[in-house]
Formats: sequence, C-alpha cells, structure tokens
Amino acid sequence: MATIVEFKTISEMFDRVTTKYANEKRPVLMHKVEKQYRGISYAELRRNVELFSLGLASMGIGKDDKVAIVAENRPEWVIADMAIVILGAVNVPVYPTLTPKQIEYIFNDAEVKMAIVSNTFQLNKILKIKSAVKSLKRIVIMTEKGAIEEEDVVGFSKVYAMGKEFETGNSKFFRECLAKPKPSDLLTIIYTSGTTGNPKGVMLTHSNLVSNMIAAAEVIPFDANDVFLSFLPLCHSFERMGGYYTALSCGSTIAYAESIETVRDNLLEVHPTVVTTVPRLFERIYGRIIKQVDAMPAVRRMIFQWALGVGKGFVAARKTGMVSSTLEMQHKIASKLVFSKLQAATGGKIRFFVSGGAALPRHLGEFFEAIGITIIEGYGLTETSPVLSANRLDDYKFGTVGKPIPGVDLKIAPDGEILARGPNIMKGYYRNPEATKEMIDKDGWFHTGDIGRFDAEGHLVITDRKKHMFVSSGGKNIAPQNIESHFLNSKFIDQFVLIGDGRMYCTALIVPEFEVLKEFARGAWIMFSTDHELVAHDRIRQLFQKEIDHLQKDLPNYERVRRFELLPLQLTVENGEITPTLKVKRKVVEQKFSELIEKMYQDVV
Repeated sequence: MATIVEFKTISEMFDRVTTKYANEKRPVLMHKVEKQYRGISYAELRRNVELFSLGLASMGIGKDDKVAIVAENRPEWVIADMAIVILGAVNVPVYPTLTPKQIEYIFNDAEVKMAIVSNTFQLNKILKIKSAVKSLKRIVIMTEKGAIEEEDVVGFSKVYAMGKEFETGNSKFFRECLAKPKPSDLLTIIYTSGTTGNPKGVMLTHSNLVSNMIAAAEVIPFDANDVFLSFLPLCHSFERMGGYYTALSCGSTIAYAESIETVRDNLLEVHPTVVTTVPRLFERIYGRIIKQVDAMPAVRRMIFQWALGVGKGFVAARKTGMVSSTLEMQHKIASKLVFSKLQAATGGKIRFFVSGGAALPRHLGEFFEAIGITIIEGYGLTETSPVLSANRLDDYKFGTVGKPIPGVDLKIAPDGEILARGPNIMKGYYRNPEATKEMIDKDGWFHTGDIGRFDAEGHLVITDRKKHMFVSSGGKNIAPQNIESHFLNSKFIDQFVLIGDGRMYCTALIVPEFEVLKEFARGAWIMFSTDHELVAHDRIRQLFQKEIDHLQKDLPNYERVRRFELLPLQLTVENGEITPTLKVKRKVVEQKFSELIEKMYQDVV
C-alpha cells in the first residue's frame, strides 16, 4: 500500500488529507469523553488546527521558535503539533513522566519559547522551573479545569478564541502558512531518553520524517479502513511517525487509549485493526494467558496445548504451501475452541501488531502467530526517523527485524556495528556538533551503536547494543539483552537485569511477577504480609533458584547466573530506572543497587 496523497512536508500532508476527507463522516481521531469514545472529523480537526495556529501566531510564535509539548496522548497533542508545524516553528516533545529538573535541562538546551501542557500536574512542574528558563515566555494548558491563575498561563480554549480574533484581519494567513514549510526545514527536536548522561536533541527535518513515512507505508499496508489504538507516547519517534503521521497519511482512524493501564479495556471498546506497541505488551498478554491456562481444569489445559500445537503446525505448513485437509480441519476446530476467544480479547479485528522500541523475544512472536495474531517487528532509532528495517506481512522471520525499508542502506562494520545511510538520517544533534561527528562519519554513515548481522535471506539480526556488551574479567564477550530476554520466559519473572561487566561471573537483579508469585505462595502455604517479606522467604528463593537453573541449562558457563537478588519493587520510569520505552538504565540501576550487587560478589570461591 501507499499513502493516499502525495506530499513533501508534514504540513502539505495534513492539508491534502484533511481536504480529501473534508466531507467524510468517519472520525480521524477518537478519544474518551465522559466514559464514551467520541470521534473528531477531518473537518473539525482542520478547523481546530487552523484556529490554534492563528492563536499561537497572535502570541508571537513563528518560524524556528521552539515550542514544547508536555502531555499524554490526546487530540490536543495532534492539534498543537500540527499548528506548530504549519507555523514553521519547531516542536520539542517532552515525556510527561520527566521530573522538573529533567524538563529544565531540555527547555534550556532547546531554548523553548512556549510550553503546551496537558493539566495542572504538568503545569506545576513547568511553573517550578520557569524562572530558570529565560527563553520561556508563555504556557498553554489543555485541561483548564482547576488551572492555576498565572499571568503567563493561557487556556487551550482561549488560544482558539485568540485565533478567531486574529483571523478577522488575517483571512489568508493560515493558507499561506501551509505552503511555507520546505522539506529541508527543521520539524522537531526530540530529546533521546538515553540510558546514560544528559539527553541529546535529535534534529529531524520534514524530509527526514516524510521519507520514512512513505517507505513505511510501502512495506506495511495501512489503509483508510484501519483503526489504530494509540498508547505509546506521542513524544517518542516510533509512535509519532508510525501511529500518528503515517496513519494520518494513509487515511486511517486513530483512537487514543486512556492510559497504558486501560489498554486491555480500550482494545475491547475500539476494536482496532492495527496497534503499534513494544514487546512489553505481548509479555503481559502472554503472561495473563499462561496464568489463566494454569488455573484451568486438566482437560481444558490439554485442549489448549493441543490447539497451540495445531496452530504452530498449521503456520509451518502454510509457509510451505502444504496444508493437508486434516490439518485444515483441526485448525478450524482449534480456532473455534481456543483462538477465537484469545483474538476477541484484543478486540476481534486485529490485522496485525507492529512492534518496535526493543527486541521481540522469538517465543512471543511464534506463540501469537500460532493463535492467529501476527506481529510485525521493525528496527530503528530516534536519529533515523526512526525506521531502518522491518519485517513484511508476506516476508517475516521472528528473531530478526526484517529487511531494510526502501531508500535505506544498511551495512555491518568490521566490529559488527550496524551502519545506516539514507534520507531519514537526522540533521544532527542540536547545538552539539561534536556528538554529531561521533555518530555520522564523513561518508554519511550513521553509527547505530547496535551489533548485528544479516542472515542468509537478508533479514537483519540484532545481537546487542555495542555499548552494552559486557566483557567478563575472563575476557568473554557477553550480550546481556539476549540473556535477559531468555530469562523473561519465566512466568515468575517480570524484570531481569544482568550484571557482569568486568566481573568474574554473571549475577542478576530480578523483579518477580508478583501476581503469579503471590498465587504460588498462597497455594504453597507460604505466609507473608508484604512484598519485602515474600521475596526474602527461603522457599521463594529456592523457587527462583530452581527456575534459573532450568532456564540456563543450555547456556555456556560464562553466561550463566551464579547469584541473584530479588527486588520487592518494580523498576519504573518515574524513579529513573528505565526509559519511557522500558529499556533499563543500567548505570542508574547498578548505582542504586550497588550494595546488593557487591553482596553477590562477596566470598567468591
């Protein structure tokens, strides 16, 4: 498939799509209002963007001004973003989970002139740092109920009113603005969440994003009949390019989940056909399914396992074009008894999921494929707008991130690092030419920092992050992410952090899957009153030791976990231990739990 209109800039895309569907009754956006999903038409969205952009213009926002959005996913995010883009200003999206200090750094580095925030909670964070950010002149708040009365704080509806007033003497202003942005113009500065040090501002132009959107639409078939459920942060490049810009350019409808916690319910309300997500969602769904199966009577467990075996056999046979009539009949029975119920839990209309942001464990891809849910995995970075490679619906292989998308060149450097070149490569890091030179060489190759290889069919396989590769004190190279993914196969393990760089052996910090663990403890008559007591119990430690021994029996000795500690609390974004895309900040975790880690290396024999 391809985009429904031709365009060279994001503003041109918005103009042509909203003009094409101006008389359509179907919604372009959907969101919850008073416990019901409400649709926003193309005409309504266009008018709101027009008024908001005129309102911003009346407040002095123009070309190259930096405007930050600090908000959760909602229609106002799209309205604000498009208004900023059309004015030729630069959107600086910020994760709403960041602390005031982290936001202060970004605002000062980007020289943010205006901040657009979702609610009073986010507003208070900005007010705390306002005096320390000299460039910041105004704050706009989306949810005005209970807003703090401040001289420089303006409500979203007030910006609309200012736009309508501005329009009176400037009737052609919006139309003229739509045509002004050029492909080479700076569109956005996205600050990488980073697992170490201060974030860097990735400068992406219109042509960077547009080239990636067009290429992505060529290899992943979105169309005007699709409904997306959006819950990954819009401030992240993956959701913004795939679940927003590309979806819009293909005429699809985008529905916003209330929060990441409500995704299970929203799937049933929206009935999406496409969801862009990260592997963590599949781990959660898989964990719930396995837990339910374990609680079933023996006969139903046998039926489930039989159906799963049939599903895997059917998938393998279909790929060879050799599906027997017996297998086809068995698959129909398995679908009616088991698969249809599992598919219904995702809304019943899913065509496929698109997974990115982290590696998808092979067993998860194969499990969902067997039950009739396809996951298409891709790979990329913020600096590459973001997609570099992707599996296709008719050419996918689990354990790989597919083949390069059109227009992108990939090669493997002598040390195994993946290098990329193409129109989607960033303009550079904002106000940081030294860092830019470190990442983009004189021949235009971007150094991803990932280690990988191509398999015999040309699919890219990621083995690890270059900077995350461990070297044990014995000189062995260890790829932690592969090992961590392996241990996450356990239904008892929620989070797993491998330790071992420069050490004699590997150890691990483990966060249990507490819901499953508590059920086990109750069944085993293990008494506890808190999670701290539970993880410290001898029988629980024995359970995890047995689980680890089983999982690592086929690992080489130098990759095996010799000691471990159970953590009573999850690693969270709010505590700075993981990034908003759920990647572990290793240095932060190792520093925070340094005493526990050192304990695991005492009394070495």
